[in-house]
Amino acid sequence: MFRDKIRVLDCTIRDGGLINNHDFDHRFVREVYKAVAASGVDYIELGYKNSKKLFSTKEFGHWKFCDDEDIKKVTDGIDSNIKISTMVDIGRVDMDDVKPAAESPVDMMRVASYVKDIDKAIFMTNHFHQKGYETTINVMAISRDMGPELTEALHQVEEESNIIALYIVDSFGALYQEPVEKLVKEAKDILKTKEVGFHGHNHQQLAFGNTIEAIMHGANFLDGTVYGIGRAAGNCPLELLLGFLKNPKLDIRPVLDLISKELVPLRSKIEWGYIIPYAIAGMLNEHPKAAMALRKTDKKENYREFYESLLNVE
Repeated sequence: MFRDKIRVLDCTIRDGGLINNHDFDHRFVREVYKAVAASGVDYIELGYKNSKKLFSTKEFGHWKFCDDEDIKKVTDGIDSNIKISTMVDIGRVDMDDVKPAAESPVDMMRVASYVKDIDKAIFMTNHFHQKGYETTINVMAISRDMGPELTEALHQVEEESNIIALYIVDSFGALYQEPVEKLVKEAKDILKTKEVGFHGHNHQQLAFGNTIEAIMHGANFLDGTVYGIGRAAGNCPLELLLGFLKNPKLDIRPVLDLISKELVPLRSKIEWGYIIPYAIAGMLNEHPKAAMALRKTDKKENYREFYESLLNVE
């Protein structure tokens, strides 16, 4: 599948950080950066740009904050054209602390937003755009909000924002092919001056399949993580996406080396990937937080009880 407009973003460190409080050491992040850059991927997202006034540096690792100095430690001396992204949540960043893009190693700021907060996301992305950054809006939990409010939000984004892409985010891993098709087509129809992106979660083992579906209907910005690492069931595996895209600039081999050397050992220490409680959460269009909590208890394999608890069955 080759289309020149397609851009691939790796969010291994950012999404993977959701399962270890963003506490990857610099060596590991540098290895990820080197491999992903060598693979020809367009962007790499190294974490969140959160305010240290709101989050403790004792509780969270470097990649909760993505200070420019930490980014330079893992990227300096590596010759690459890959662009660096960070993500911000509404209300969790001090926007005045973000330097102009010309003074930062960061190229793109992605704002995560629910449909109800789209006006705030537009304000933030316009602010970052004025500072010289590429910007996107990532619409989270979209499986819970596919009605007229979303349509209105899309029109507002088209008319008022300077983003380069709007991402459809299947936060709960609840979407199937038909709603992915519907969402991408609607976004493409309304967003005449922006690209459409897709970010899938793998609760029902559909992140890769749904990403292909999004591509088929015109989504050009695509997210993935190495070995599918990410919160709960994780994300669309980057290696599968690279194998699918028939772009001669992309090279899967550095990613395969990274999986062998770094991700397989890490997976023996940190749990992610398809597991029945996450599948149940996806089936029921629920946030995976209850399933994640279950995995920390002595009832973590009691699947029927968990299923019935989400249904509120006596």
